[in-house]
Amino acid sequence: MKTSICWLALAGCLLGATARAAGPDDAHGLWMTAERDAVIRFAACDDAPAALCGTIVWDKDAGTPPSTCNVRIAQLSRYAGDAWRDGWVFDPRDQKKYKGAVRAKGDELRIRAFVGVEVLGQTEQLQRVAAVPAAPSCAPGS
Repeated sequence: MKTSICWLALAGCLLGATARAAGPDDAHGLWMTAERDAVIRFAACDDAPAALCGTIVWDKDAGTPPSTCNVRIAQLSRYAGDAWRDGWVFDPRDQKKYKGAVRAKGDELRIRAFVGVEVLGQTEQLQRVAAVPAAPSCAPGS
């Protein structure tokens, strides 16, 4: 009886550890777009350390006119509930800024861009990557 209680307690601890809620730092890191044409780095903003910024750090078109290297595509100032909010996301395809929300869970990140209310938006899904691909590369500040 005592042994089974110990095993139940251990199992409960293990399940609790894997079922933790997402937090504000979960969005930090490198994320590959679904089209595999860009990698976005999410980190604290240089000019607003409490905010989250997303910047394109690798673009398959680096060095050519359609390149989006070093373009900031998101700046969100507040983490609430399960998402970064209160800011904007930028779509380099249409050159427009939208209201935005960013949610990370495990190796998946979702960027929601919307006008008005979030339910009327569009979501882009990205996957975490360990490193930026070697080539073509974005030169810092270019």
